[in-house]
Amino acid sequence: MGKVVLVTGASSGVGRALCQRLLQEDAGLRLCLACRNPRRAEAARAALLAACPSAQVSVVQVDVGDLRSVLRAARELRHRKAIHMFSTAEGLLTQDDKVTADGLQEVFATNVFGHFILIQELEPLLGHSDSPSRLIWTSSRNARKSNFSLEDFQHSRGQEPYSSSKYALDLLSVALNRHFSQRGLYSSVACPGTMLTNLTYGILPPFLWTLMMPIIWLLRFFANAFTLTPYNGAEALVWLFHQKPESLNPLSKYLSATTGLGSSYVTTQKVDFCYLSLKSQHVSQPPGPSRRGRRLHYRLSQWLLPLCAVLAQRGLPCEPASGRGLAPVSKNEPVKLQRFPQSALGTLAPRRVAKKRRVAKKRCLGQVSLRNVPSRRWLAW
Repeated sequence: MGKVVLVTGASSGVGRALCQRLLQEDAGLRLCLACRNPRRAEAARAALLAACPSAQVSVVQVDVGDLRSVLRAARELRHRKAIHMFSTAEGLLTQDDKVTADGLQEVFATNVFGHFILIQELEPLLGHSDSPSRLIWTSSRNARKSNFSLEDFQHSRGQEPYSSSKYALDLLSVALNRHFSQRGLYSSVACPGTMLTNLTYGILPPFLWTLMMPIIWLLRFFANAFTLTPYNGAEALVWLFHQKPESLNPLSKYLSATTGLGSSYVTTQKVDFCYLSLKSQHVSQPPGPSRRGRRLHYRLSQWLLPLCAVLAQRGLPCEPASGRGLAPVSKNEPVKLQRFPQSALGTLAPRRVAKKRRVAKKRCLGQVSLRNVPSRRWLAW
């Protein structure tokens, strides 16, 4: 049986280009296109089958910004035996962030939270010791630590929601590697570079990009980030697919790049949280305020998962079919964490910001009660 590859946002852009390139190299793959628009998904499937008639391509409808849609898609995907690669090509780039029906910031929900919930629901299909699985997050060179705040990790009060969400992806990838790599589930982050897709057309109209093309082509001789086409942008994702996941550095971001003449290659960049060790909570920097701040971001990379779990239990519309993990709650019922200990929430920040953290947590999560948090023995990691 061929490997199973799940790609979100596969109807266009880098997601569709990734599917095309994978089928060109291995027609025995079983592709699953996870898309929001079923009509565009079927059109993408037809195009892939026209190029490779023997391919096995299926479609599942999912809007990663909607928790109901994510849970429905997870129930459908759980019928499969395994998933060997999960690529998050779907994303949202906008400066006008809105609040979703689930009470989350739209950019955070689409770029981070929806994919996180989908991974949690598909956990039984991911990470077998005899057949490792890999997660490839589509991050960005624009992921900046300066645009991210633990007290406002949804970036509801900032001006750079896209950059903040992509930095959260980088941290989440490190956390996933730390806790699940021993089980055969590995996580990596990749940046496709600057491409002309629906995301970039949201910044400037297409005709302006067309007028700027001569300048952009000239800039490619000095900056390798201008991949321009989704085919070139998928270079790093395809390269990661062919690597042994255990040999990759979890603190590296893999970047698609092009030369001035248009040849594609892959380069690396350290994830921007400053010389943090995976084996220790101490930072190899001299003592001072900067060291405390960097340690705070490292702790976030450890505990972003349980924090997202608290958010997920804020009124989920239906119970997962697996009967474990996240559970729906009513407005008057206290949240019950089934997998994460109270100590995890207690180490999110130093004492000096404990009060601000409580205020921020109330604002982000609503009136969440933690009195029914289970003991440490329930920690799945």
